[in-house]
Parts: sequence; C-alpha cells; structure tokens
Amino acid sequence: MEATEQLTVVCRKAAPEDVETLYELIKGYAEQGIMLPRTRDTLLRQIDTFVVAEIGDTVVGCGSLLRLGQDLVEIRSLGMSQEYRGLKIGNKLVDFLVEQAREQRIPKIMALTYAVNFFLRNGFSVVEKEIFPEKVWKDCVNCPKQHACDEIAVLKLLSW
Repeated sequence: MEATEQLTVVCRKAAPEDVETLYELIKGYAEQGIMLPRTRDTLLRQIDTFVVAEIGDTVVGCGSLLRLGQDLVEIRSLGMSQEYRGLKIGNKLVDFLVEQAREQRIPKIMALTYAVNFFLRNGFSVVEKEIFPEKVWKDCVNCPKQHACDEIAVLKLLSW
C-alpha cells in the first residue's frame, strides 16, 4: 500500500455475510490472549451488536456494543487487521459505537482493555472493574482469567 494513497474508512453495521471476517479478526486477537474468542455461531446470533470498518470492499476492523443493563453498554471485540494499524480505524469504530449508544440514550459506555491509552485518548477514564457487576456476571464467569484478570476497566459518560 502506497503511503500517499488516500484511504477512506467507512463504518457500518455488520451483516451476516461479515461473520467469517469477524471470526478471523477476533480469532487473531484471541490467540494472543487479548480478546475472548467468539464462535461463528455466536457471531451470527449477535451480528446486530457488531459494526465493521471498511476500506473499499475490504473489512479492516470490527467492534461490538453489548447492552449490559438499562444504562450501560460495553464496547468489546474491538480490533483491526494488522496491516491497517495506524490509520485511526479504532478511533472511527469507537466514535461509531459511541454514537450508537447515544442514539439509544444509554448514558454509560465501558470496556475492559489492555489498550488503556487508546481509550483515554477517546475520552474514557480508568475506573474500578468492580463497579460493573453486570459485566462480571455476563462474561467474566466464563473467562479463563476470571480470578487473575489483568484488564483495565474504562468508562465514558455520555450526554445528549
């Protein structure tokens, strides 16, 4: 890819035909131990929670917005193709997901992450994981790192 080539990143809601690409993107992160794996079946069942970033017809990133409670959603499965890092795709995905939370009038958006500085640059603050019992009971009970979690919780309060 030429450094001078102008790339336009477009975010959109994911569709069933994106499942295989989502699976491969998430699998790469899961194999590194930095994201929970998702089966193709799970991705298909939860496709309405996912968004993708595209350059042309190529899906280069993904993320999900999962409702944890009446006033709380979680950004999860946020990642991008290795060869497209550094193009602010993650920022665009987070902006898109935050906008979805705003449209649903959900005031709190959280994430568990190893990329703390990325989320800080996107307006999140570091908080204690324990303030999210909704997350603990939904996902953490099935996580192999449950009793030794080293992810950092971040939170963004939304207004409209």
